[in-house]
Amino acid sequence: MHDLLPADSAIWQRVERVIQDVMRVYGYAEIRTPLVENTALFKRGIGEATDIVEKEMYTFESRSGESLTLRPENTAGCVRAALQHGLTTDGGVNRIWYNGPMFRYERPQKGRTRQFHQVGAEVYGAAGAAVEAELILMSARIWRELGVADAVNLEINSLGTAQERASYRSTLVDYFRANESSLDTDSLRRLETNPLRILDSKNPEMQALNDAAPQLSESLGEDSRQHAQQLQDLLDACGLTYSINPRLVRGLDYYSLSVWEWTTSALGAQGAVCGGGRYDGLIDMLGGKSCPAVGWALGMERLIALIEAVADAPAASTPHAFVVVAPELPPATGQQLAESLRSEIQGLRLVSNVIPGSMKAQFKRADRSGASLALVVGAEEQSSGKITVKSLRERAEQQQLDRGQLMDMLKNLLDGDA
Repeated sequence: MHDLLPADSAIWQRVERVIQDVMRVYGYAEIRTPLVENTALFKRGIGEATDIVEKEMYTFESRSGESLTLRPENTAGCVRAALQHGLTTDGGVNRIWYNGPMFRYERPQKGRTRQFHQVGAEVYGAAGAAVEAELILMSARIWRELGVADAVNLEINSLGTAQERASYRSTLVDYFRANESSLDTDSLRRLETNPLRILDSKNPEMQALNDAAPQLSESLGEDSRQHAQQLQDLLDACGLTYSINPRLVRGLDYYSLSVWEWTTSALGAQGAVCGGGRYDGLIDMLGGKSCPAVGWALGMERLIALIEAVADAPAASTPHAFVVVAPELPPATGQQLAESLRSEIQGLRLVSNVIPGSMKAQFKRADRSGASLALVVGAEEQSSGKITVKSLRERAEQQQLDRGQLMDMLKNLLDGDA
């Protein structure tokens, strides 16, 4: 679990602003769910036979004896909230999104920590491929806004219905049992509990065996094929490039029909940046009335690593100006000036000196702050009503400006910073 220091926060803030703006443009409203849920929610929603539940959850007992878990993902929590507050039974289409920390006890690797952060988007009440296309297009817009669109690739697949997947599962188990001697330890365990996850193995020695396995598309019926084609037609119409990956699966039984992933080759083996799919069965599984549901989630740490690898990361914000006040003047002089300027110029980043000291010491603090300008108030300025402006980053003559001239200079500074 890592600290996020001030020097690193600029890129996080920029990514969060972009995502928030895109969500707003598409009509998605933010939801904030608790970090802690009843453990039973994840056992039912994620499945006891998954790696997350078996190995990775932070679970503890409360004082009253309840089993509680720090959320390892947020789809289950969002569905719990939607059921609790009627978002799946109001007859409408509910578009929500979230951003926050998740927790998994696993071996840390590039772009993955035990406290990590996910952004996700979920839609309840919309069947059909149109909403899936909307979610994919929305994530594509985020990539464009962040300057990483050329570094990610979209892969899609169809899992069919629960019945079709059950038929495929049986075929897959027969295939892997016939090749049991070639399975690694994880795959042998998954063969008993979650055989579709074998296809998602990252072990290079499993690649050839998985490539030769029967394909899920061979088990799909006509309705599922039409649904998959509709999604492709919509993405084609919007000019979005994608590839069909028949090995792209989800190991959880509640997923159906469309699944997708955005991947990159810029981060080594950790190539998945964002994944999504339709999960109509989860609401039934958690005790709700049947309702269509679909969504995606992205990992913030991995996305930021991608931005740092292929795009221009924003620099940390520095003040536009630093107020320096002669030590013989009343202590409130600098803060009064700073407050009035902040009120009049929206977005102005202004630091006021708060440590008593000589003018020389204050100029040193101003320089260390990274500010572009020092706004100096001494006895002469106080009597004349003007402010002395000294450049801290360029060789330039200092100027004495009246209030209007100072406002114009600071506004121009902001315009150049935009």
